[in-house]
Amino acid sequence: MALPRSAEITGLLRAWSGGDQTALDRLAAKVYDELHRMARHFMRNERAGNTLQTTALVNEVYLRLVDVKNVDWQQRAQFFAISAQMMRRILVDAARARGSHKRGQGAIKVNVDQTAFLSRERDPSLVALDEALEAFSTVAPRQAKVVELRYFGGLTEEEIAEVLKISARTVRRDWEFAKSWLAREFSR
Repeated sequence: MALPRSAEITGLLRAWSGGDQTALDRLAAKVYDELHRMARHFMRNERAGNTLQTTALVNEVYLRLVDVKNVDWQQRAQFFAISAQMMRRILVDAARARGSHKRGQGAIKVNVDQTAFLSRERDPSLVALDEALEAFSTVAPRQAKVVELRYFGGLTEEEIAEVLKISARTVRRDWEFAKSWLAREFSR
């Protein structure tokens, strides 16, 4: 049942990139629930006082997707990977904006055992995770992409393998390497 839906979404993506604006409306109806699920996953790791709501995050991603030009949509997983990246950017920007008034009060301390990356607990240091992931991407870009797609995007190993055009086994190895690297960075 997932394959026909995936093929349908891929067809709508291609029609949209080909200039069919009605395809975007049909696509939005098909992917809304999945985007909302992704947004809930993201928001579960946000602070309790966060003013951004799940639906607002989905709407912001939708507005940004409408402005996306010159993307040769190949598959459903690619679409959700880009959506996940947008959600990450929106949340990190919001966290930075919330924290901007706190500048000068000291560095953020991150305990590896308490980060949402390694557990389901709320993570008060999304910005710190984003900065660590940015640093990691200079060392190991593919592995950093695996983290982004899995953690922020909620994609499965198979979907990540499809997006990155690598094997699911390589995705697992990259994930393990990334967790170790980030855990070491957070422990410093």
